[in-house]
Amino acid sequence: MALVEVNFISKALKRTVTFNAIIPTDKFYPDDPRKDPKDAIPYKTLYLLHGAYGNYTDYLSGTRIQRWAEAQNLAVIMPSGENYFYLDQEDTQEYYGKFVGEELVEFTRLMFPLSHKREDTFIAGLSMGGYGALVNGLRYHETFSHIGLFSPGLLMDDLINRTELIEGVGWPLSFWDRVFGTPDTLAGSDRDYCHTIETMLEQKIELPKLYLTIGRDDFLFDCNTKFRAFLDAHNVLYTYDEDEGAHEWDFWDRHLKSFLAWLPLEDPMEGFSSGNVR
Repeated sequence: MALVEVNFISKALKRTVTFNAIIPTDKFYPDDPRKDPKDAIPYKTLYLLHGAYGNYTDYLSGTRIQRWAEAQNLAVIMPSGENYFYLDQEDTQEYYGKFVGEELVEFTRLMFPLSHKREDTFIAGLSMGGYGALVNGLRYHETFSHIGLFSPGLLMDDLINRTELIEGVGWPLSFWDRVFGTPDTLAGSDRDYCHTIETMLEQKIELPKLYLTIGRDDFLFDCNTKFRAFLDAHNVLYTYDEDEGAHEWDFWDRHLKSFLAWLPLEDPMEGFSSGNVR
């Protein structure tokens, strides 16, 4: 498994940005029939988004993603999204959604041997990153075939109605207005995941497959329950995994592994990796 930290100039964000990439290229096989590089199979790829207050290093320290990605021959790309919920910010000309759903995909496909197929390209995230994975996975549905939501921050109703949940997350109302827009502009916008799903259903656009997991003690449990009710009411198929746990890394570590088992990944060839693990 090769762990690569990359710095490059982003046109969408208008500055140098950093991301971590897990590329299982250095795993070798004593009897590998694919001796010639031209026989290499492009990697299926997961774009993995961190939560609020985090950055591109979070999953490496909080989960065992390196081990699992190597075992599954899966490339994993982990960018930073600041605290902007991976949304385009028109006023500052910082397009976080375009960065994640378009520019980062294009750049990493140029840099690494990644599959260009929709069925091989996935997006997921936890908390704030879960929201970002949902809205951008839907927006760029021609790129992503599967979306993973770990304790996602599905706060649309709370943002519109100014509930106590919004006031207790740690940011003033001015922050929410700056990132999402005011309540009167949110409903029906591209930030409104329910509206996006309804529009896609009306237009008979194939939705990416959804995986949703939440802990019973998570402070976001109720808003996730509302989202499930919405999906059920619209006959949207999804995989749901409810478990004991709160908004914490132990929970996300367990369910990230379950999510990888849910993805359409082939059984990998047994080989040698770091530490002579087979």
